[in-house]
Amino acid sequence: MSIDRETFERSSEDELQELSSTDHVLGFLAANEERAFKASEIARRTELDDGVVSTALSRLKSRDLLEHKGQYWAITTNEQRLADHDGYARTTALLNEQFGEEDREAWEEHAPDEPHPSLTDDEA
Repeated sequence: MSIDRETFERSSEDELQELSSTDHVLGFLAANEERAFKASEIARRTELDDGVVSTALSRLKSRDLLEHKGQYWAITTNEQRLADHDGYARTTALLNEQFGEEDREAWEEHAPDEPHPSLTDDEA
């Protein structure tokens, strides 16, 4: 993943450390907290290997950061549990710094009521 020159110039070395694959998976699920996904969809959307995603999902589940039903995974709704997790805080801080804080109300105002047409019924 590339970053713009301004981010490169103003960021410290610590801030530019790569996120782990576990942080990528957690960040993806946090950004899509209103949905649950199959592991294969998470892998495709995060551009990570299926095996890497499966390992990350298992680790996050063992830390009670994810919920799992059947083939589907979602981030926990326990906000305190997420707040207590260092990786979540680091991931959120890095993403907010690089892309700005998300205005949830503005996002929800423009969110579609139906899944994107490219998703099949078993992915929605």
